[in-house]
Amino acid sequence: MYVDLLIQHATIIDGSGRDAFTADVAIQGERIVAMGELENTSAHDVIEAKGLILTPGFIDVHTHDDTNVIRTPEMLPKLSQGVTTVVVGNCGISASPVTLTDDVPDPMNLLGRAEDFRYPTFAAYAQAIDAAVPSVNVAALIGHTSLRSQVMDRFDRPASDDEIAAMREQLETALGEGAVGMSSGLAYRNAFHAPTTEMNALVEAVGRAGGVYTTHLRDEFAGLIEAMDEAVATARHGQAPLVISHLKCAGAGNWGNAPKALVKLDDAARSHGVHCDCYPYTAGSSTLDLGQVTDEIDIFITWSDPHPEMARQPLQAIAEAWDLSLMDAAKRLQPAGAVYHNMSEADMRLVLSHPLSMVGSDGLPNDPHPHPRLWGTFPRVLAHYSRDLKLLSLSAAVRKMTGLSATNFGLTDRGVIRVGAFADLVLFGLARLQDTATYSVPVSLASGIELVVVNGMISYRHGEPSGMRAGRLLRRDVRLSPAPASADISNGRDNALSH
Repeated sequence: MYVDLLIQHATIIDGSGRDAFTADVAIQGERIVAMGELENTSAHDVIEAKGLILTPGFIDVHTHDDTNVIRTPEMLPKLSQGVTTVVVGNCGISASPVTLTDDVPDPMNLLGRAEDFRYPTFAAYAQAIDAAVPSVNVAALIGHTSLRSQVMDRFDRPASDDEIAAMREQLETALGEGAVGMSSGLAYRNAFHAPTTEMNALVEAVGRAGGVYTTHLRDEFAGLIEAMDEAVATARHGQAPLVISHLKCAGAGNWGNAPKALVKLDDAARSHGVHCDCYPYTAGSSTLDLGQVTDEIDIFITWSDPHPEMARQPLQAIAEAWDLSLMDAAKRLQPAGAVYHNMSEADMRLVLSHPLSMVGSDGLPNDPHPHPRLWGTFPRVLAHYSRDLKLLSLSAAVRKMTGLSATNFGLTDRGVIRVGAFADLVLFGLARLQDTATYSVPVSLASGIELVVVNGMISYRHGEPSGMRAGRLLRRDVRLSPAPASADISNGRDNALSH
């Protein structure tokens, strides 16, 4: 047999959660065509992988790469750490179906300037991705706040019946054109006033189309448990599976509550499809939110439109320089971006190791001084938390960023290494694998990633992009089930606790 690409003698972790095994993998075109001892197989390109680990390409389920996959299709921050698919449109903000002529509403400004929102339909956005040919695959959610921005004159109120109907019509059209679901960001001021009736009507459309509902909860601080209840009730009403975005116990007064939150997650998953995503850091990053300004945590300002000269320093230092209170300094800086050191390591580790959690970077590619998670999330999980700390087994860690993610977002034949699957693959040396991005130097390539294959094409090799881009839009093509996730709980826990 002669194939395009043959990877020999690799230690394979296939994304299912099962133990590693050694095999050759043959790739023809976009797919894996054979596995095992392929002694009689030759190839145009042969990769000797003895001593290296081969996994499915990582699926970043929580990104804000909506406009970047078009404007910067090389996608080096993701490709360099082994990511082959990004899920965009999280936290209620998406690039489509949106057109803007005025100021970009918060937090949609995380995605770009007004001129970057030029996709009035999801079909237009899909066409732009097809034309850009990004280096990674793209699956897209529709943002609730983005829908609001198209039909409402202001955000500080519930949508009217007519406005809900207009949003639902846009959402249904986008789902019909291949969007994988809808996201909300109810903690942000431009979505906070959306009541249950508004959310229920929209999530009903998601459920009927077979999509997934993801949510940045209304409260990640003291009201976390009640916000989880609201999210589960909304998803159950709409019969849509639920993913809670970046599950965390934010704020010093909320530290230590991860066990309670995870019990709530487990309880909900027994009667409905419920998962979460998380990132392996104890700081969050977003726009500068006055509701999170406090002297209990360190807040680092990454950018400011009116005062760019004050960026890249602590809010406390800025307040002292201006002889203002923290709150008044924050008001003067807005609109701005910030990194909030508002979580505990113990809580984060519990969420990361839980069998219902997936890995998502939540990186902000348009931030001039981004959180290190943009460049380092996936190697950090594998190298620091699995290899070094043994918080979870390598097979469990890989499953959280491949097979489990593909299943929850309906990405057919992705996230696994098996005959017939798309050849989205990552080859790395575990001993050399390391995230190198830090809070002070956040733009830094991970080490140890030897090879990244996207749809059968070598896209990254020996620390350099190949220049060959093979990503595409992944349209929703299967019905996701809101059924209980009890199998995931038991199977994942066995893997997670196997060190």
